[in-house]
Amino acid sequence: MAGPTQHNYAVLALLLIALPCYKAISTDTHGHQHHGINSLHFALFQHETINKTGYIVVNGVAGPGISQTTTPFGTIFVFQDPMTATANPSSKVIGIAEGTSITSGFDGLRSISVAKITLRLKQHIGSISIVGVTHNVKPSDHPVVGGTGDFLFVQGYVRSSPVNLKGLTVTYKIEFHLYWPPFAAKTS
Repeated sequence: MAGPTQHNYAVLALLLIALPCYKAISTDTHGHQHHGINSLHFALFQHETINKTGYIVVNGVAGPGISQTTTPFGTIFVFQDPMTATANPSSKVIGIAEGTSITSGFDGLRSISVAKITLRLKQHIGSISIVGVTHNVKPSDHPVVGGTGDFLFVQGYVRSSPVNLKGLTVTYKIEFHLYWPPFAAKTS
C-alpha cells in the first residue's frame, strides 16, 4: 500500500527478494494453535497497474516526480488490486486489496496506507483491514486493525515486500501473520 506503484505492500509495498524463494510458500497456509491462540500464516502477491487498478486522485506538491517508486509529497493514490497465489499475474486470484495511500515522506518513498483485503481461501472467507506506513522499496509491516467473516476478531500484521517494481504492473509479496484470541472461535 504505497504510492502509485508502491502499494500493498500493501499493502500493501517490496521487491528485494528473488521470485524463486516465494514459490514454495505463496499458496501454503499454515494454521497453528499455541496456548489457546489459533494462527494462520500465508503469502499472496498483489499486482498493481497504474491507471487500471491504481489511480492518482490528487497530485502532490513537493519532492520527486512520479515514478515506479516515488510520488510527490501529498499525493493521494487509490487502488483495487488483484491478489494471486503466485507472482505470476495470471495465476489464480485469491483476494482483492482496496484502499488508499497518501505520500508522507518528502523523499517520495513513504506513504500512510489504509486497506481492506478481501480473501477467499479454502477454509477462510472474509476481509482484513490494515493501516500503517509503507516504504515503497523496502519491506513494511502493517498492523491488522479489524476483520469480517472468518477473520472476525483477528489480530496480527501484514508484511508487504516489493517483488517487481519495473513496468506498468508492479508486484508485491504480501505475507499474512494472523492470530485469533482464545475467545474468538472460528465462525464457519
